Amino acid sequence: MKKLSLILFSLVIILTTISLAKDDKTIFGEAKVIDGDTIKINGISVRLFGIDAPEKNQICLIENRTYNCGLKSKSFLQSFINGRVECSYKNLDRYGRIIGKCISHTKISNQSKKEEKFSLNYMMVRHGHAVEYKRYSKGEFSEAENLAKKEKRGIWRGKFDRPEDWRRKYK
Repeated sequence: MKKLSLILFSLVIILTTISLAKDDKTIFGEAKVIDGDTIKINGISVRLFGIDAPEKNQICLIENRTYNCGLKSKSFLQSFINGRVECSYKNLDRYGRIIGKCISHTKISNQSKKEEKFSLNYMMVRHGHAVEYKRYSKGEFSEAENLAKKEKRGIWRGKFDRPEDWRRKYK
């Protein structure tokens, strides 16, 4: 009887794990950019998983000149959203926002029905307008960040505080 109970218990654990792994949810629609790592779809806030963009008021330096890298990051994200955005997610953050991996669906031309799809999370880091949020991403965007840094893209062209450090100092 103990063996049967152990086997049944093991099966329940395995089936629960499999069902949880497939529990990704999806939200899609027209997106409004809030800042460099947050969008709204259908009025619902979505925080881009695994990345951290400069804050709206964050100032960075390039060749001893200051610029608002937070607004630059927001503008860059906006440039990639010309159509429908689709985000898959499992969890919400402590503020109730979806933590999503988001793909932009952009029509290549008005005459064509073909779409170009790309990861907003990856593009923000790859072009240097966000950094990898290493605590959460577990290395998913490390290569993108290393390439942006090597090529001196976006914030990597000058000096900046990582957004998490900037928030600790100024908020």
